This record gives sequence, C-alpha cells and structure tokens, in this order.
Amino acid sequence: MRKLLLIAVCVPLLLAGAWYYYHQRTLPVYGPLYREYAYITNGKSNNVTVLDLRSYSPVRTLTVGAEPTGVAANPKRNELYVINAGSANVSVIDAEQNKVVATIGVGGKPYFADVSPDGHRAWVANSGSATVSVLDLDRRALAATLRVGNGPGLARVSPDGSTVVVSNRADNTVSVIDAGKLTVRAAITICISPEDIAILPDSSKAFISCSGSGQVASIDLKTDKLLALLDVGKSPVSMALKPDGGQLFVFNFEAGTVSIINTGTNEVQETFLAGSQPSRGIVSLDNNRLYISNFGSNNIAVYDIDAGRIVANLPVGPHPDGLALSQNQNYLLVLDSASGDVAVIQKRTPKKKFEPSEYSLLTIIPVGIGPNQIVVKSFYLTKP
Repeated sequence: MRKLLLIAVCVPLLLAGAWYYYHQRTLPVYGPLYREYAYITNGKSNNVTVLDLRSYSPVRTLTVGAEPTGVAANPKRNELYVINAGSANVSVIDAEQNKVVATIGVGGKPYFADVSPDGHRAWVANSGSATVSVLDLDRRALAATLRVGNGPGLARVSPDGSTVVVSNRADNTVSVIDAGKLTVRAAITICISPEDIAILPDSSKAFISCSGSGQVASIDLKTDKLLALLDVGKSPVSMALKPDGGQLFVFNFEAGTVSIINTGTNEVQETFLAGSQPSRGIVSLDNNRLYISNFGSNNIAVYDIDAGRIVANLPVGPHPDGLALSQNQNYLLVLDSASGDVAVIQKRTPKKKFEPSEYSLLTIIPVGIGPNQIVVKSFYLTKP
C-alpha cells in the first residue's frame, strides 16, 4: 500500500517536473543586455502588470491612473504610455527601469493612444470631450488640443507620420488631421458607429470598421474622399492588417465570422466562420498566420492565410480578448479578460509522433482584474 501511495504522489510530480524542464529548455537563449517585456493594463485594478518574456514571469506591478485601458509603445525610445480613462491622464513608463516617470493630463474619457513613427508625439482621442490631445513626448507634456467629432474613440497615425485619422463614434464621421500643421483638414461622413482604424503601409488609404451598420469604409488619404462602403458581418468591432498591406481581416463580433478585404480593389474577398464572438486578431510578421480571439467560445482560432483555412483551435481562459506576439513570433500572449490572466501559447516544430500540433500551452500567468490591452517592448540596454 505504501508503494502504491508513493507512486501516486511521485509520478504526477515527476511529470510536472518533466513538463517544466522541457518547456524551460525550449525558451530562447538571450544575451545579458537583451530585454523583452509585456505590459498589460488592468482596468479594474488601476495598475499595469509587467511580464519578463525571457522567462515568462511577472516582474513588476505598476500603479497608474484610474481605469487604465490602452497602452502604446514608443518605437524610438524605451517608453510606454498608459491611457487612464477614469482619471483623464496618461502614465509614462520607463521600460529600462519599469517605473512610472511622468503623468500627462488629457481630455475626458480617453481610451487609446497611437505614437508617431518618429517617436516624438502621441495622439489620444478623448471620447468625453470631443477632442484629440497631442502629446510632446520629448517634453512629456501636452502640445495641443484639437476639436474633432463627437465621441472620438481612436486616433491612428499613418505610417509616414503625416496624417492622423480619428473615428468619431457618436456622429458617424472620421476627422482627418494634418499631423505637421496640427489642424483638422477634413471631416468625412461614413457609416454608423465607426470604431477601429487601419492605415495601409504606404499611407494611401484608411479603412474604418463601423459596428452599427456592419460595414467598413475605405478612405483615400490623398484626397480625403470616401471611396467605398463594404458590407461585412454584424458588429465589426476590430480589424487586423497583414504587414504587407494586401489584405484586411475584419472581426464580426455578433456574426461569429471574419471578413477578408482586398485593400487594393476595395472588395470583400470572402467571409469565414471563426468561432463565437471573435473580438480581436493579430497577423504574424511573415504574413502567414492570423490568430483570432473568440471571446464567446474561449479559444484562439489559428487561420493559415496561404491555405485559406483554420488549422487549429486552441483552448484558453474565459473571454479571451487582447493579443500580442513575442519579438521572435513564436509565442502568442492572450488576455483572458474574465479570469485576469495571460495564456502563453508556444509555436514550434513537433519533434515526435506524439506531438501532433505545432502549438502548445506554455503557461498561464495571473495579472490583474479586468485586463484590457497588451503590448510587447523589446530592446537592448546601452549599459549593463
């Protein structure tokens, strides 16, 4: 009886140890100056969780403002910007120290920010005050406040840095801002309840999803004219653009589908079933894989873009939403919004017959209450 009891206790421990050892040794080996962190805004905890992606472990919890929602990384310096909807301000995080180093006041009810490609400015749409706050990131101060339409939800900067497109949810318009002159150069009526914005890599067009009318608007940014209104599925809440800009994926929340738009011809190529309530997606840098968070079915659908089909359904925690990929593209981070944790999925080449899938769950990391958004920042320290 004692032998059986010893076996019953030891075998699970050995299996757990073997699982841990296998996955630990499959993690990449980094140099001593390399840093890679994930930053998660926890809307109901009023803080940000910092995960070290070299070891996939939490390293810091940073107190920020009230109801943090969006977070954006600066492409030119080791800083991040957390948008606090409840306190109408932006917390600036120094990524090398992982500490809050400044707070900048903005307008009422901000939710997201976008950073200019040169890293000098950030743009914050203030839904409660019908304005966009322009932040001078060199001085960590407010540079200008621009009046736009009603209920602006998102401000997106074009890749060339010349234009900012703002979706005004309450009056069914977009505002187009000249980023150099800091003036609104056009207001364009489009479809009902515009939300997400995607701008092509050459900065020629913007696409805006309209959750109230099941459409996506295409706008020419050279002439500031509406080119087309494309019918997609019900409640298109977000979009993901291929890095090469050729296709746009639209996540139709209530329809349970994803529509694929050919961005060159302004046509809907096809629509496929994804899962229950697809909310967000992300495309790998090689333009090959689309990862879809199915909020209602608690899984991630993996769509092979070249093959044109879903190749895997990966169970995660309750109500998966925000997504991010590691710098090497081999780890997918999934925010489980209902359970307050991050599921880490590993992509690898199966080595044995009993490893049928290229995807496996590496770990689940508790974060805070009501996680909203996640962003990854990688860099090398200039000094040890």
